[in-house]
Amino acid sequence: MLRPSAYLLIAHGSRDPRPQRGLEELAQLLHKQLVSQGEVRGALMIRVGTATLELAPLPLHEQICQFATQAIGTDCQQIQALPLFLLPGVHVMEDIPQEVAIAQQRLGEKIIINQQPHIGVHPRLGQLLVNQQPSLNAPIKILVSHGTRRPGGNQPVAALAEQLGAIDAYWSIEPTLSQRVANLKSAGYQHIAIVPYFLFTGSITDAIAQSVVELQQQYPQLQLEFGEPLCATPELAELILDLIES
Repeated sequence: MLRPSAYLLIAHGSRDPRPQRGLEELAQLLHKQLVSQGEVRGALMIRVGTATLELAPLPLHEQICQFATQAIGTDCQQIQALPLFLLPGVHVMEDIPQEVAIAQQRLGEKIIINQQPHIGVHPRLGQLLVNQQPSLNAPIKILVSHGTRRPGGNQPVAALAEQLGAIDAYWSIEPTLSQRVANLKSAGYQHIAIVPYFLFTGSITDAIAQSVVELQQQYPQLQLEFGEPLCATPELAELILDLIES
């Protein structure tokens, strides 16, 4: 069975080079997943690319058009565009669809762009995050997300936290990490694990890590552990492919 599709991973974009490196590594891992399935015409015929919504030299729609030109050259009939976002915020619900629509209008019937659901909707994503951090054995966990001010946009984080036996906290809105730690201390907890709900290490995860250090100094009687974001792994690439094909 041939796969007349190219695959484009769309991230937010950052001035910090680490998220971009993670994005490129994840694209390579997705490429390997596609090759290993043995249902394509060969590694040279598979197109897996990356693009960012912000902080790129070109607007997203132009990045999509450039990628589409490459895909058309390898006889691809479709682009599967996957937003690598964890929450259904403004970027996922408005910005990316608008950019995809502009690109599709410019490309016409040369190729079809299918915007896939954002990665945060995959039902196994939260468990993957926890499975990657077996050393965090505290009796209570705080799941820290960036957060969104879009009404209802943080509900998936709260639901995921409940599913994992954790409580939610946010970097950009309340309830904040410091508020959650203070509340848990008042409730009698002494050992707390803090899990960053982010795809890649970057400036925000660094800031959260620094906040954990400061909280540890503020509450020396507590034992605070800080975990790792999801990062580029074969397991995450597998979830991406599963989401595209479901």
